Amino acid sequence: MKLPVLLNFPFLFLALILAAFAQEKNDAGRIPLSPGPYKVGEHLTYNVSFSSFPSAAHVEVQVVSRGVYFGRDALQLRAHVETTGVVNVALFAINNDYTTYVDPETGLPFHSQEVVHGASRATDSSLDFNQPAGTIAIPSKEVSFPGTYDFLAAFYRLRALPLAEGSTYNFSVGGGSENYQVELRVIGRESIKTNVGSFNAIVSQIRVTNNSRANGYHLKIYFTDDERHVPVLLTAKVGVGELRAELAGSQFSTPPAPIASATPPVTIIATPTPTPLVNSTPSISAEAEDWPFKIGEQLNYQVFLGDSGTPVASANFQVRGRSRYFDHDGLLLAVKAQTTGAAQRLFVASDQINSYVDPKALLPFRTELNLVEGRRRLNQTLTVNQDYGTATSATGEKIEIPVGTHDYLSFFYSMRTFNLAPPKRNAISILVNNRAKTLFVSSLKRETIELGTQKIPAIALSLTTDDQQSDKYLLRMWVSDDKRRLPLRITGTTEIGPFRAELVIIPATPQ
Repeated sequence: MKLPVLLNFPFLFLALILAAFAQEKNDAGRIPLSPGPYKVGEHLTYNVSFSSFPSAAHVEVQVVSRGVYFGRDALQLRAHVETTGVVNVALFAINNDYTTYVDPETGLPFHSQEVVHGASRATDSSLDFNQPAGTIAIPSKEVSFPGTYDFLAAFYRLRALPLAEGSTYNFSVGGGSENYQVELRVIGRESIKTNVGSFNAIVSQIRVTNNSRANGYHLKIYFTDDERHVPVLLTAKVGVGELRAELAGSQFSTPPAPIASATPPVTIIATPTPTPLVNSTPSISAEAEDWPFKIGEQLNYQVFLGDSGTPVASANFQVRGRSRYFDHDGLLLAVKAQTTGAAQRLFVASDQINSYVDPKALLPFRTELNLVEGRRRLNQTLTVNQDYGTATSATGEKIEIPVGTHDYLSFFYSMRTFNLAPPKRNAISILVNNRAKTLFVSSLKRETIELGTQKIPAIALSLTTDDQQSDKYLLRMWVSDDKRRLPLRITGTTEIGPFRAELVIIPATPQ
């Protein structure tokens, strides 16, 4: 992969992630501004994939509030963009927050702020847009783009257009010190299937008329065919692969009370609890659940053997989305684990597990395993009936299980909902190698652990089973001592010696 293509072209990367842009060919103000996309409390989450990386980035966009900001009536828009998994660790780390203030009547931005979170410190910058005559001179560190949208304001303004089939819209988008002249053409309608459902979509094609390199990426945006025009899928051709941003969640939260402030905060608000997507229609409903995690959350781990500081494997956990899966309202959980570096040359392992779970009980109703471990191969799909206590394979084999049995993955997330205050002990049933076992989760003590350069308050847990050798593998886990109960470290022993798995990146958005 030619990484510089992504690094040297922030417009495409951000435009694809945050979507894009709109201004009518002559004057955007002459096009009615649909209120549908500007509903306060809307929160959209996207999963971005690139080439062979199924989860390259995570994006959130939201309409936070309407109030008086910088002396003007305004809508406050926010976004968070963060690369994840291997892309974040090995290729390109992005962890940015964006806040834009737009005129509620025109959708034009008048002030925006960007916070870039680096490894050791955060830097912030601001821009002023579309200022009327007589405005006080802008400080030298700020850049003015009269009549121009930034990426975040454009994301909503484009959704507020009629998007009639065959129509064309020209608009100006400012990014950094550059200005892009962009044309959006509505080219048809198509039924789009994503991880969160199927949608009747309006298909649009983006052309960048003043930048041939950008124009060569053939950006397409697919909007829901309703008043909200939610972008459910964005695609582009980048280097040797395809960049895709898929909608992973849509929710509404109760908006904060309007405020008047000359210097409003930039930090993204706590993520609202997730709500479901309905794939039978393009409309997206809202129903809160009290989870310690959010849709789109990705946890990335490195695995070490013994005292070695060189990782031998990686594991990436993700809450992929909520929708109607296999005739059930469900959450899709996924994990990808594989050997890395020199270890991969000695032993190739690549495991993928998908678990479809009930959103309330977090119990699985379908488990998909695709395991490749050396010469061992296992490709198995289990349909779980929690009411009758059976798990049925694709070949018709039935496994008797206790009602309320978890799989490997659903346990990982369900455990985070337990009362883990020491000395609490929890017990659940878990399916291991087609056999149900009882797993005991015992809270040992509170302590502070070091993870990378950070010291984090944690709760130490022991994981034992009802086997004759209940603590054979000496499994221990440390979870964060907060509402999220993030698994920070897992240790144990195997036939080849002790191992530890450590969380590489703690997601920046607070819960």
